[in-house]
Amino acid sequence: MLLLAGMVALPAMAGTSCDPRPMSPGDLAAAADTALRVVAELDAADAPVAIVARVGKDLSRHGLVYSHAGFAVRDHVDGRWSVVHLLNDCGSDRSGIHVQGLVDFFADDLAEQDARIVWLEPVLAGRLAMASTGTTATRLHDAHYNLIARPGSRDFQNSTAWMLEMLGAAVAGGDATTRERAYATTVGEGFTPDRVRIAYSRRVLGGMFSANTHFADHSVATRLSGDYPVVTVRSILRYLEQAGHVARQVEWRHGVRRDTPGPA
Repeated sequence: MLLLAGMVALPAMAGTSCDPRPMSPGDLAAAADTALRVVAELDAADAPVAIVARVGKDLSRHGLVYSHAGFAVRDHVDGRWSVVHLLNDCGSDRSGIHVQGLVDFFADDLAEQDARIVWLEPVLAGRLAMASTGTTATRLHDAHYNLIARPGSRDFQNSTAWMLEMLGAAVAGGDATTRERAYATTVGEGFTPDRVRIAYSRRVLGGMFSANTHFADHSVATRLSGDYPVVTVRSILRYLEQAGHVARQVEWRHGVRRDTPGPA
């Protein structure tokens, strides 16, 4: 119980702090169960940080599993395993860097309680741990949020774009002092974004015109085609694997643990 208390800030809520609905006991228990499984794996590994992914939204129609991820940092000032990640503020056009315990991370009104942990090679992990708890996390943050931010955009950012740029800064060491340089580092190592199909009819009829979605961040040609390049969790993991930065991975799909062979 002491371990659980250290991983959650009560009262637990569904969604973000904008949503005052309390979680049901069953949903909170499911989130705690996932968090405890993840903590056990993190504790067993000799690493200062790991990537932890979750299924916040059902993206199966795009062929994707994980919608969001963050950096789980060992012995963070806010708790032994605290997740540092970027979150949109209440559906607005703004974002912030947040630190959450693992129960809160998995209690955010998720589509599924699937989870994935990715450990990085030691040198990169050490740099990333320092970046996640230092000024790099805020220096590479742009508060202008766009759900479908164009990779490398100078005007907008979303959670996965921030994560990719953090990784690029860690790979480059002290050389990547700006978002542009951090992103260029990942491209130089072979990063390629996924493409998400958003038909014009869905943009209009599906109500995708909102404060946190800016289609004009993309070229006219992209908007006409409906195929939007986006930094996804899958594209980040694909990049890390191809660049040789991954040490080990494990995931739980529908409650079943498995060592995973590739990105999702």
